[in-house]
Amino acid sequence: MHIVLSGYYGFDNVGDEAILYSIIQAFRRLKPEIKITVLSNNPEATAKTYQVNAVNRWKFTEVGAVLKNADGLVSGGGSLLQDKTGLKSIPYYTEIMRIAKRLKKPIFIYAQGMGPIDKWISKFITKQILNKVDAITVRDEASRKLLQTIGVKKQIKIVPDPVIGLGGNDFESNWLNSQVFKASSYVTVSVRDWPSPVQFMEKIAAGLDLLVRNGQTVVFIPMHGEHDDKASQTVASLMKEKSVIAPFDLSIEEKIAVIGKSELLIGLRLHSLIFGAIQYTPFIALSYDPKIDAFAQIVSQPILGHVEKDDWNAQQLFELSSEILSNRTEIVAGIRSKVEKLQGEAVETAKLALDVFEGKLQKA
Repeated sequence: MHIVLSGYYGFDNVGDEAILYSIIQAFRRLKPEIKITVLSNNPEATAKTYQVNAVNRWKFTEVGAVLKNADGLVSGGGSLLQDKTGLKSIPYYTEIMRIAKRLKKPIFIYAQGMGPIDKWISKFITKQILNKVDAITVRDEASRKLLQTIGVKKQIKIVPDPVIGLGGNDFESNWLNSQVFKASSYVTVSVRDWPSPVQFMEKIAAGLDLLVRNGQTVVFIPMHGEHDDKASQTVASLMKEKSVIAPFDLSIEEKIAVIGKSELLIGLRLHSLIFGAIQYTPFIALSYDPKIDAFAQIVSQPILGHVEKDDWNAQQLFELSSEILSNRTEIVAGIRSKVEKLQGEAVETAKLALDVFEGKLQKA
């Protein structure tokens, strides 16, 4: 069997790369001989990293050629169908689906987080194509409701984020093992830049200062390459106390290890929260997008506030952190009970896709 994967791959965003890694692992676990082609922004790096075939996602002639010889298209996971960060995402990903439909190839929507979809044209395009795909899975109830609201009539199944399926592994980091602080208690922090009238980075910095003065070491973990490295440096420069910034080019496994061995994660990036959850690390979410709120709710972890709202402060960040650290054992047990159930369900998503491509699953 030969499948093609379409997503935000090859852009050095560790969250999306973790999704790709997870999906590949799930398919190979179920069907070791499967051939996988990834549509990537950096085909050479993707092919080398994951031992797959990869083609340039922007060269539609190449995309059409691989789809012509494939058994099906997987679109996802991640937040592909949204118009919050620009108007090109929805036209691009739906065009890939249209090519597959013209070639009469089955399409499986894989654990996507939908939206925000605000423009009428974006809603129209999304509705038109998703009503023609073979199966739709999304990662939260808000995504399902959004699709139903804009007129998608297909059955929509809620499944875990693919990265949840990486849980249960013992990840290690050579960088972490070389650090003096690793033997002490440390808190990981994942930040990103985001346009906001609220000085949220200053608030985070002040809250982290309070944690350091209380005996914690603060370790920034950049999730999206140099972008988040820059954001981490900004927050660190706003702090009065010392902090550590992990290398932005650590592997997926190493970043999971650094977060997993911390006492607490304070995070804006969705997949930093997921990395925490699969290692049963308690987290405090700072939201910029509904997908953050949705995942925090799934694993019953707190959301301190939104980066665009001025209704939280540094003292609250410190107090909530201290409360979690004081009750960590109980909280870890709660996360474990929720995540272990999700891990089994994550593998089922890949099985559903294979059933679609093998013609075993009746079209929804």
